[in-house]
Amino acid sequence: MVLVAQLTGALLGLLAVVFGAFGAHLLKKTFTADQLNSFETGVKYQMYHALLILMLSFNLNLGTGLEKAIIYCLIIGTILFSFSIYGLCISASKGNKIKVLGPITPLGGLFLAIGWGLLFYNFIKNLV
Repeated sequence: MVLVAQLTGALLGLLAVVFGAFGAHLLKKTFTADQLNSFETGVKYQMYHALLILMLSFNLNLGTGLEKAIIYCLIIGTILFSFSIYGLCISASKGNKIKVLGPITPLGGLFLAIGWGLLFYNFIKNLV
C-alpha cells in the first residue's frame, strides 16, 4: 500500500505541474478569467493532496484499514475533484460544457473532506 500511495502521489504531483504549465501558457488564451481561476483551483488542490499522500506514505505504515481508507479517500477525492474541474473548464471553453461533470466536483470534495476527517480521527485515536 505504501508503494501505491507513493506512486500515485508522485504521478498526481507530476500531472499537477504539467497541467499548471498547460493552463498558464496554452489555456490562458482560450479560457475566461473564471475558467482560468477554476482550472488553477483544480491544479492547486491536486498538488496539495499529492504532497499529502506522499507525506503520509512516508510517515504511516498504511497497514490498517483506517490508514488505507485515508489514502483511498484522498486519491479518489483528488481525481474526482480536480479532473472534473479540468473537464468542465476545457469543455466550457469549447462551447460544449459537459454538465454531468458538475455533480462530480463536490463528490470529490466530499471524499477529500472524509480523508482529512479520517486522518484527524487517526491522530486522535493514536493520542488516546
